[in-house]
Amino acid sequence: MTSPDLERLATLVQQRRTELRLGVEPAAKLGAISKDTWKRVEAGKRVWDRSYAAIDTTLQWAVGSCLRVLAGKDPLPTDRVDSGLQVTEVPKSDLEQAVGGAVQRAAIGTKGSLTGDEILELNRRVLDELRKLGII
Repeated sequence: MTSPDLERLATLVQQRRTELRLGVEPAAKLGAISKDTWKRVEAGKRVWDRSYAAIDTTLQWAVGSCLRVLAGKDPLPTDRVDSGLQVTEVPKSDLEQAVGGAVQRAAIGTKGSLTGDEILELNRRVLDELRKLGII
């Protein structure tokens, strides 16, 4: 029996693979995984996280997109730019969470004299500044 999130991932993976006009075997080959692993995903079965990352890359999704789908979110498509870099548009809600977590980890990692309340205030101020700039 498969979970609704695994079934949703299976549907999204199959739809995207079809959009890219890839068969199962060519898609698996591009991701350097076995066709059986790819078929497991499209059948709504769980695979290793590294296999999901390979599928993300093959489907031109940001790495972590399959895991996002399993967490009830949507995959993040990527665009390639001339330099070969991948560009991903991150939803503002996800960006706010990521920035907030980064600020907290950085403040804690400095091993300074900031209290928990001061770290939370710093986090709030950074996020407020980014909101004013329209970044989040």
